[in-house]
This record gives sequence, C-alpha cells and structure tokens, in this order.
Amino acid sequence: MARLLIVDDEKGIREVIREYAEFNGYEVAEATDGMEAVARCRDEDFDLVVMDVMMPKLDGFSAVKEIKKQDNVPVIMLSARSEEYDKLFAFEVGVDDYLVKPFSPKELMARVGAILNRAKPQENAEDRLAFDGVVINLLAREVTIDEEKIELTPKEYDLLVYLVQNKNIALSRDVLLSDIWGYDFGDVRTIDTHVKNLRGALGPYRGRIVTLRGVGYKFEG
Repeated sequence: MARLLIVDDEKGIREVIREYAEFNGYEVAEATDGMEAVARCRDEDFDLVVMDVMMPKLDGFSAVKEIKKQDNVPVIMLSARSEEYDKLFAFEVGVDDYLVKPFSPKELMARVGAILNRAKPQENAEDRLAFDGVVINLLAREVTIDEEKIELTPKEYDLLVYLVQNKNIALSRDVLLSDIWGYDFGDVRTIDTHVKNLRGALGPYRGRIVTLRGVGYKFEG
C-alpha cells in the first residue's frame, strides 16, 4: 500500500484529500506546515507528498528543497498561483507535478496514480499487453488487431501503451501531455487529435477509450 503525506495548513483540504486517497487504497499521513513536513519525511518513509505552497513557518517551495536533499520522494504541488513563473519555479526545485487550486480531488488522485505507476519498478512486467483482440508487443513496439498488424505513429503507440497500463484511471489531458510528450505546458488539443487517430486505428475496440468531459480520458479494462 502506497503511503502519502498531505501537507496543507487548511484542515478542510487535508480532510478532502485524505477521504479520496483512502478510498483509492492509499495510507495517509498529514502535516500542517512545511517544517512539520520536512521533519516527517526525515523520520518516516513516504511514496509521494502532496504539498501546498502558502503555509506558515516554512513555505512549500522551501520545504520541497529540504525534502529533496534527503529523499527523492515524488511531490505534487498544490497552489492558488496559476502564473507560469510559479509553475516553472516549482519544477526547478524538484516538484513532479503542479495542480492549481481549486482542484478536482479525482484529478489529483489520477495524477498520484500516474506518478506512482511511473516511479514504481515493474518487477514482473510482461513483454506483451492484451485486451479483446488487441495485442501489444512491448519489445517489438508492434500492435496487432485480430492477428493483423496495424501501423501507429510512435506517439500513438506510446499513448495506447500508457492508457492500457493505467487502465480504469481518469487521466487529464495535462497528465498525458506531460508523461507522454514530456511537456509541462502545451496545446492539449494534441491529445485529442492523437486519441481520435488511435480510436480509428483500434476499429471495433475503439470504445475502450472513454472521454471524460472536463477531465480527459480513461481506458476501460
């Protein structure tokens, strides 16, 4: 069970995140300011930290700097600041993802799941993924549908693999853009175009990729 540390000086926000995190099967600990967060990360092991920016005693940016000195634990930053400068600075100090308040707890959980899946070693990873009549050969980077090979662009293939490996998880367009294209910012319509093309390539199995209005996409497994 992954263990999360929720750091925010607002009790209500901590309670909401805890409720959704525990519902998704995570163990949760809390800290009310940056100094407490640094101390807990020094004394305890966490798989991911959700960190607010504006807090008493020690702000989130400074707390992340201190935490990263002792542990490279992934961090998702929560902030009311939406300016590009603040986001860029957050990534410079070592933040893995940045979510602007007010935020969707469901989207936060999707980002948590995506980061943990990316960070966790796949000890028993198979060389192939399969669903219905679709087979993905990970070693050869080939996809067959009903035993016939289909042609995908490199990004269409990466998108398909990512969706299948994160099946049943709501994935925002920003998460897909970051994790697949490596862009922290960009035109999210790129995702829509690739999903449209990918659905066309999947033919009778196109319905597995579900559009989540106002969020992004989910692969139903």
